[in-house]
Amino acid sequence: MFKASKAVRYFFFNTAVIASIGIWLSGFNNVHWLLYALPGFFFFAAITGFCPGMIIAKKIFNET
Repeated sequence: MFKASKAVRYFFFNTAVIASIGIWLSGFNNVHWLLYALPGFFFFAAITGFCPGMIIAKKIFNET
């Protein structure tokens, strides 16, 4: 099973923080609820190292 490296997990964390700051600056009442999914998925991937998107990408591009 794919386990993200520390560098990838750091990237996920930084991206989630930047997206969360963007939501905060835009106003929590002004953004669509679907926009909250992005930082949620990235925080999950940063904490656990498990990213379904990376697994699917590896299967599509036949990387081992």
